[in-house]
Amino acid sequence: MKRILLLLFLGWGLTDYGFSQSTSGKLSLEQCVQIALENNLSLKRSELNLLSSEASLMESKGQQLPSFSMGASSGFRWGRSINPVTNLFETRRIGNVNVSANSNIPIFAGGQIQNSIRQAKVTVETNRLNLEANRNDISLNTVNLFINVAFAKEQLNIANSQLTTSKEQLQRTEKLVQAGSLPVSDQLDLQAQMATNELEVINAENNLRIARLNLSQALQLPFTDDFDIQIPALEVDGLEVESRGVAHIYSVAEGILPEVKAAELGIQAADYGIRIAKGSFLPSLNLSANVFSNYVDQTNFGTTDPLLRQFENNLSQAANLGLSIPIFSNFRNRASVQRARVQRRLSEISEIEVRNQLRQDIESAYTSAYAARQSYRSSLLRVEALDEAFRMAQQRFEVGAINAVDFQVAQNNLFNAQADLLTAKYEYVFSVKVLDFYLGKPLTL
Repeated sequence: MKRILLLLFLGWGLTDYGFSQSTSGKLSLEQCVQIALENNLSLKRSELNLLSSEASLMESKGQQLPSFSMGASSGFRWGRSINPVTNLFETRRIGNVNVSANSNIPIFAGGQIQNSIRQAKVTVETNRLNLEANRNDISLNTVNLFINVAFAKEQLNIANSQLTTSKEQLQRTEKLVQAGSLPVSDQLDLQAQMATNELEVINAENNLRIARLNLSQALQLPFTDDFDIQIPALEVDGLEVESRGVAHIYSVAEGILPEVKAAELGIQAADYGIRIAKGSFLPSLNLSANVFSNYVDQTNFGTTDPLLRQFENNLSQAANLGLSIPIFSNFRNRASVQRARVQRRLSEISEIEVRNQLRQDIESAYTSAYAARQSYRSSLLRVEALDEAFRMAQQRFEVGAINAVDFQVAQNNLFNAQADLLTAKYEYVFSVKVLDFYLGKPLTL
């Protein structure tokens, strides 16, 4: 349930751990997310896609403005050709300089220009929302890896605590065995238990190192043994599951999440695409204008006119109104409309998928919240009971009332219950906070 992860970015990042630099060199959750956002190449691609769509919008707006161009050319002709001055065929070299200016103004293009502008605006907004959703996804992945490190550290603490207890009991048992108060079998059982605990510590250390490595790589940072995180304290008191149900949470979430808005805009952009395609069946009307003049290095009655005078005398203007009526286009226009309609249907399917995924995520979070609350409360009572049972077993073992096997059973039961309580606590807090995220509430721990 990836929504669980975003709440930590929003929640832990707003706590005292969030926006302050660590004096111990450890990274807070907010710092991890910030580094991930700065270094992530996928996010940079999304930002560039947004810039590209903004450029496309500018280009679409420019289509409704007149185009204007100017040009000049100069060259020579040899052989038999028409002398521009005498308008007679002559065999000689003729030099010329030509200048021109052209402008074209679209008057009507079947509504394609206006619909292209509207579609480009929707595309820009869609890409902006996709960028926001991409930021959320990167944050989710980073927080997920952050959580893995936090869990691995807690599991290592439990393993070390269990090993410490085993060592203390082994040392005491060795003295009692030497004094003849306990059999050697108790000492051997505790030695085997301590070896098992040492292996569990080694496995927990390896799991922690792998979790730290995964987080470091996600942040695009070189991994070192000094890389570590700050773990904020989790408070369970006061947390309650939203009582109004999944339907209420979904109705709020679908109005605030960027991926839902982006999916809706995808359908709107597809509608404009259909209008653009249909516009190719309509006539188009445009106005064009042209200005031309030239200079030739030939004489007229023995005199060559100066450059500027010839430009003035040879100046010509032209204006044209062009109408284009599509009659048959080898089914290209019809195919364009069909593709546009297919694209709209694909956009509708994408929106349904997004909404279904959101509903399923909320249902999972809601169900997990209730289950985690019951599990946490049961685990809390279980730890309290097993803690007392272990304390009594330890006292009885010290006086020889029970053997090492019974003591190990009580010890393992306690540590397993503590691990289950830790897991239930995290899951309960995360499940409740993710529901707060869907409801648009400020997330704090």
